[in-house]
Amino acid sequence: MSELIVIGYEDHAVARKAFKAVQQLRDDHVVELNGLAVVRVDQDGETHVDTPAKTEEIALSATAGALWGLVFGMIVLTPGIGVVGAALGGLIGKLNQMGVDRGFRQKVSDLLAPGSAAVVIMASKITEDRFAAAMEPFGGTVLKTSLSEESERELSEQLTGEGPGAA
Repeated sequence: MSELIVIGYEDHAVARKAFKAVQQLRDDHVVELNGLAVVRVDQDGETHVDTPAKTEEIALSATAGALWGLVFGMIVLTPGIGVVGAALGGLIGKLNQMGVDRGFRQKVSDLLAPGSAAVVIMASKITEDRFAAAMEPFGGTVLKTSLSEESERELSEQLTGEGPGAA
């Protein structure tokens, strides 16, 4: 099961510090990451994404990388899109079935107002108390949901076009 955690901040500098803290928590084995990004929305409403792959190497399988990219894109970058293609619509439907519902996506969208930032974390394993204690100094608004291993597998199959869940 993966935990999807989005922590919203009013200040990009604080989000960057929190991002670095999550990287340190990964190094300290407090959290195992499937994905990590800091998202900044400028004053014009344009979204900018920074991932560890841009700042350092992080070992992710191709499937985990594709899954992370899809989940991240569906939750953070497309919640306001009304008209989508059939394939993308099917994937959004799959996320809805997996518990990543419109309400959660809307809350994430609300966190990402112009001038704000968020740290987006997809973790396969997390020591909750140590993670919370390490992140507490940064404050922020925390949103969290879970993806089951079965849901991740189904989504991966749909992404790769393999297996019974493929479109």
